[in-house]
Order: sequence, then structure tokens, then C-alpha cells
Amino acid sequence: MNFEIVNGKAAKIETGCLIVAVEANASLSPTATALDKTSKGYISDLIETGDITGKAGELVLLHKLPGVAARRVLLVGVGTSEERKDRHYRKLIKAVDATLSKSGISQVVFALDGLASASDDVYRQTRLLVEWVSTDFYQYDTTKSKKADAIKLEQISILLSDKDTELGESALLDGVAIANGVNTARELGNLPGNICTPSYLAERAIALAEEFDSIEVEILDEEAMGELGMNSLLSVGKGSAEPSRLIVIKYSGDDSGSDPHVLVGKGITFDTGGISLKPGAGMDEMKFDMCGAASVIGTAEAIAEMQLPINVVVIVAAAENMPSDRASKPGDVVTTMSGQTVEILNTDAEGRLVLCDALTYAKRFNPASVVDVATLTGACIIALGHHATGLMSNNEELADSLLQAGDYASDRAWPLPLWDDYQELLDSNFADIANIGGRSAGTITAGCFLSRFTKEYRWAHLDIAGVAWNSNGKEKGATGRCVPLLSQYLVNLVEAAE
Repeated sequence: MNFEIVNGKAAKIETGCLIVAVEANASLSPTATALDKTSKGYISDLIETGDITGKAGELVLLHKLPGVAARRVLLVGVGTSEERKDRHYRKLIKAVDATLSKSGISQVVFALDGLASASDDVYRQTRLLVEWVSTDFYQYDTTKSKKADAIKLEQISILLSDKDTELGESALLDGVAIANGVNTARELGNLPGNICTPSYLAERAIALAEEFDSIEVEILDEEAMGELGMNSLLSVGKGSAEPSRLIVIKYSGDDSGSDPHVLVGKGITFDTGGISLKPGAGMDEMKFDMCGAASVIGTAEAIAEMQLPINVVVIVAAAENMPSDRASKPGDVVTTMSGQTVEILNTDAEGRLVLCDALTYAKRFNPASVVDVATLTGACIIALGHHATGLMSNNEELADSLLQAGDYASDRAWPLPLWDDYQELLDSNFADIANIGGRSAGTITAGCFLSRFTKEYRWAHLDIAGVAWNSNGKEKGATGRCVPLLSQYLVNLVEAAE
């Protein structure tokens, strides 16, 4: 699909479909008013007959509107100003995309006059529109013998005023880049575990370096990790025939030598739970346990495409957690790269075991900040459901920056406490720390575990267990979160520096 910004009078734009807003109580938007005048009251007649009222989510498709160059006009109800939150805006775009998909339309122009969202930020409205349309038309068919039909919608235009064109074009370019990163993350997450192995993730990282001159990649194999003392990470993959990998992606966008911001992703390409075996029902979804890795790889692609003037290091701790005669056992003690020892009370709490060594490794880059992303705890789903990412941090300013980025990108997070009171739940009689803290406050104690390896820099942890994938019916699959949040966070850092 191609995106572009267009200007001019809506009635004269030749396209397969012109999308126009109608507000609550049948109040016509400026574009709808112009079309009504051109068509000699056609839309007003529809309102009088009750065919459209402007109720949020209402859709009416018109053909060959008199005096209008577009072959079709899609009237969309945007409701009252109070109803134009991101949630409603997203649902509206999803409904429009479903209509476009069924119709076979190849060209479309969005002329919503900024009324679909409560925000009057042209950049944000435009970028979210681009991201969401791209997301809605993503199709997974990599492992299907019959490939998906080609998307008929080829050209998506957004009508803006002359004064907003430059801002809109910037939003469009950024939106396409972020959407590409999201879809890369979704594709990686959706691949089955027999294809998307730690080695496969390494190959995808190398492919990124081949695509972008600003990226270079280093892959650490098990021998190299062993020499560094990454026994905690290596302990997770011991039971698998698939070798573990530490993947380091270096994006160089700022040649001033500024310290990099580091993103760390949990890359458990399949999680059986190990010796602490998970129940069989729904275990297929444990291919999604590498969605943290997928999101940071997707973010690397997005910022490289945007050519952000910032330095970023992405670290992926990749392993497969399987039961075997070589697998770690409950009660085993391992020595981490930091020198701290960990008693493995539950082999299904493996994400923190790979992340702790990756977080210790991150220190060598003298990071300006470190953010790790992981499908870490089912407890996060109990706490926050499937709407918000859980956030913990040792730095209030960093936490606030991530929260604000998530709000702006419509990829929200919510803070949880990281108080010392919780640390004692990780006490062990046989090691410096246990890898679980009991049933209570599971998300928080997981964050407390990671915090023990991040004391020398500004760090935040994003638990995406509740938002990384959908489980239901045709919607089942990876979501690509937190690519928008992370991309916005890095964009904000660039803007603050400038």
C-alpha cells in the first residue's frame, strides 16, 4: 500500500472512495457540508430520512454522489466530542477498513477534518491513521500452502489543508516506518517455534544489517556467552537441541559519540516451562514468548527507516526452554554474569534468567538508559488485563517518559511499584536470590529480580504478557506491541536533544 497527503477541494478529487465525517446529531463536517452543497442537499436528505445520524461508528456507503468526482462516498459517524478518545478512533478506523476490504476498492481518500479524534494534533492523528490502516491489512500466510489474496487497496490518501501538508507528510513517513516495525514484530511472533528459533532470530537481525547501513550486528554463540559467565541465560537453553544466542544490534544514527539507549528483549522462542512443565492446553501460544525480542527488533527497523539521529543498542536474549535430561531442575543454582547466584525454584520463570545476563551485558555500552521488554508474567494479565503494559523502573523520570510516549502512541503502559518491601520475597537459603517470589505480587517480584542487575544505570521494565498477542478466533496472533511506544520514546529523546 502507498500513502500520500493530498490537498484541494474534496468534491473534485477523483478516487474510488472518499471518507467523510458526520458528527453527532447529524452535524456535518466541513467536508461533508461542501459535498452536500455540491450534491444539492443529497446528504441533508439522508439525514432527514434518518439514514445517518452521526452516531459513533455509523457507516453509510454512497455511490455516484451528484457533482462529486469520487465514485463512492463513505459517511462515517464520529459521535460527540467526548466519544473521540483513541479507543473510539481505533474502532472507527477498523470498521472503515473492514468495509474497504469487502468492497474491493483500490483507492481511498480520508477526509475526516480532524474530527475522528479528540486530539487536534495533526501529526498524531495522521500517524495513527497510517499505523492502524497498515495493521488492519496485515495478513499472515507464511506457513500456509494457499497464500492470502493480494490486498486490493493500493492507494491511501489523506486530505489535509495546505498549511498542514508538511506536518502530515512527516507523520506519514514516521507512521509507515512504525507500521513496518509493528508488522515485522507480528510476523516474528506469529511464526511457529520450529521455524523461529534463536538462530532464526539471529538471521533476521543480520538481514536488518544488510538492509540498513546504519545497523551492524554481532551474534554471541553459547561458547562466547560461556566465556562471559552468562550461566543463567545458558541454563534456560540447556534442555533444548536449539542453541541459545545473544543478538546485539547496534544502530548508529548520531555520529557525535553520544551514549546509546539500550533496548533488551526476551527471546524465548518456545516455552514449555522446562521441567516445571506447563499445562498442555494453550501451550501452542508459547511461541509468542519471544514477542519482547520481536518488539525490539521491530523498533530497530522502525528507527532505522526513520533515520533517527540517536544511538541505540538492541540486545536479544534468545533461547528455547525445553525439558530433557540436560535441562535445569528446580533447586539448581547458577552463577550469573554479574557474579550473583540464583536458585532456580521454578524453571518456568525462565525469562528473568535470560534477561538478567543480558542486562548485565548492557552495562558495557555505558547506556544513557536501558529498557527491557518481556512477556514475563501471567500475573501481569491478572493485574492489568489485555489493555496496558506493566511498567516498573528505578528512575521516575525514565518511567514518566515511557508513560508519556505510550499515551501519545496509543500503546499505553501503567506503573507498578518497585519497593524494597517486595525484595525479601526473593530470599533464598541456598543462593543470593531465588528466581520466584511466591504467588503474591508476581509481576512486581519479577521486576524486583531484574532490578538487582540494573543498579548502575537508569532502567525500566515493560511486561507485555497481557498485550503481546490476541488469543481469540480470527484475531489470534501477535500484536506488535510495544513497537509504537518504544519508537515514540526514542523520537521524544531526539526532540528533547534538539
